Amino acid sequence: MCGALDVGLLNEKLSDRKIIAGRAVGVRTIDDLLKAPLESVTYEARAYGIEEGMIGEEALLKMI
Repeated sequence: MCGALDVGLLNEKLSDRKIIAGRAVGVRTIDDLLKAPLESVTYEARAYGIEEGMIGEEALLKMI
């Protein structure tokens, strides 16, 4: 997702929802998002092997 996503809020206040999400900044298109490194990820995303620095495309492939 874009830089407007608050990963801290998802981890702290909404953790019971088990949201898989990653935050990338400076993206404008889906193609940008697929190529951008993730700046932060939720705890639930980490359970799928998704980490900061991983590009969006790699993260999506981990969710399949």
